[in-house]
Amino acid sequence: MGAFDMLRIAGSSLGMHQTWLDSLSHNIANANTVTGTDEDAFQAEMVVARARPDGGVDATGVELGDAEGRMTHSPDHPLADENGYVRLPEIDMSSQMSQMVMAQRGFQASVQVTKTAQDTYNAALQIGRG
Repeated sequence: MGAFDMLRIAGSSLGMHQTWLDSLSHNIANANTVTGTDEDAFQAEMVVARARPDGGVDATGVELGDAEGRMTHSPDHPLADENGYVRLPEIDMSSQMSQMVMAQRGFQASVQVTKTAQDTYNAALQIGRG
């Protein structure tokens, strides 16, 4: 595998991990979004990744979580129905944070591979000059 192959694969990984991080941050930011019981709850985003034949990876889409969410009794909330219920998203913060760590580590690893590939390419150029 050459330096350009490493750059291409690491670049695709950077893109996929960035999409994953964006999706997770959107979920975390909306974990407490309240809607009325007559509306859909915020739907968590889950990135779908697919391995490419050339060794890279693509984020092929985003699947949405359950629109039903969870009903919570909050009679003082302005969006509460006549029984005092509101709808919250079904987001597990511990899962979101665990995934955030995995996505960050994957992004960091891809950055390191990119740096290593650049160093390899620069070393090859130096050999050619000598």
